Amino acid sequence: MTYTPEDYQKKFEQALEIGRPPNIVALFPNSQALIVSGRYIDRAMLKKGKAMTMAANGRSYFVIRGALLAAQRANAAIIIEIAKSEGGAKAYCAVNYWNIARIVDSLCNELNITVPVAVHADHYGIKGDEDIETARTEIPTLFDAGMTSIAIDASHLPDDKNLLASIALHSLVPEWAGYETEVGEIKGKSGLSTVAEALFLIQGLNAHSIFPDWIALNNGTTHGIEAASEGIQVELTAAIHQALEKYGVSGAQHGTSGNSSERLRQIVEKTRTTKANVATALQMISWGLEVNDYGNAILDADGNFIKISHEGLSDPLWQQMIAHAQAGKMKAGDYKKLNLPFENRMLSQPAPIRERMTERVASFVYKMLVDVFNARDTAPLAVDAILEAGSHDPGPKASRIEPPDQWTPEKIIERAKSIDSDKGPAGDFED
Repeated sequence: MTYTPEDYQKKFEQALEIGRPPNIVALFPNSQALIVSGRYIDRAMLKKGKAMTMAANGRSYFVIRGALLAAQRANAAIIIEIAKSEGGAKAYCAVNYWNIARIVDSLCNELNITVPVAVHADHYGIKGDEDIETARTEIPTLFDAGMTSIAIDASHLPDDKNLLASIALHSLVPEWAGYETEVGEIKGKSGLSTVAEALFLIQGLNAHSIFPDWIALNNGTTHGIEAASEGIQVELTAAIHQALEKYGVSGAQHGTSGNSSERLRQIVEKTRTTKANVATALQMISWGLEVNDYGNAILDADGNFIKISHEGLSDPLWQQMIAHAQAGKMKAGDYKKLNLPFENRMLSQPAPIRERMTERVASFVYKMLVDVFNARDTAPLAVDAILEAGSHDPGPKASRIEPPDQWTPEKIIERAKSIDSDKGPAGDFED
């Protein structure tokens, strides 16, 4: 259904009254920004069918601003996120877990953004018992700061420990919040996720009345600059999603930057994916670097980035960034660490340069939302879902069908022994 602008505005105002979660209402009592649970973004994509939206990793103010403008132009519901490595306690970005919601809210009000937006804490990584203990204190602070969705990512651990950690920490997530789980650390073609691993995780969660909105897989992608040609394994993803169908979980596509538009269209068409994370591409585009049509940075013969003059950053600032990177002996994949030391210098550039950085992001995100992800006009679907639920929480998509007595900690450990899986090489695959 399509609405006139006047009809949509009325519905939007109604959704503002009932659709914002309690933490958002408390933080921004007078806001006109429709910041909602990630659940509503997922529901909008499912309602449209064969649609996914961008989860834009807001490594900088310019990325967030551009992504929101693009969503408004596309009339699309969108997710703005930041990952633990990008914006956690040891962040390499100025945007972080605790200020991103404030930035999103401020920009939505400034720019008159009237599409629903979720704010997602991506890749909240758990690598051992120490991280679990830290999470008990830290996860509540993320929601205090305005998160409306979270990915608890214990995929670095063996299957049983991944499940047990996810169960242990789920009570820290508000019932209304979007929730993402992950199986298989993102390692490219190594350590690909299997149907058995995904079923083990989702069935075990289901037995404990935990119903994820999304599951992320290692389906062939990498974080950062994509060098391999294989990219997303569409058929593997489809097979896993089919096996999980009765559990109502959607797919979250990680490592989207660098995958061809055609491959991403296949993910939209053939799988249940509703969320596509894009990080590195948006960073490179905002800086004014040369990229291909799907956002992967192009390197010259010497392996250096190619800066387009009069695009993105000012050329003198880019030279400062290169000098900083060379002094630190940074590889191409480490240029992401320039975000933190240079954010303020980016913000101090003249208005025309700031505007072109934003617009370059907006143009790319719009193209992806409309031409690749099929997310155009999903904003009214999310608003309708809010009004139908009459609440900030649409509730879970699934119910418990697995017997709890078969998924005790002891039985989880025993069950995991029967899973034949290859986790791939050890190492740091975060971005």
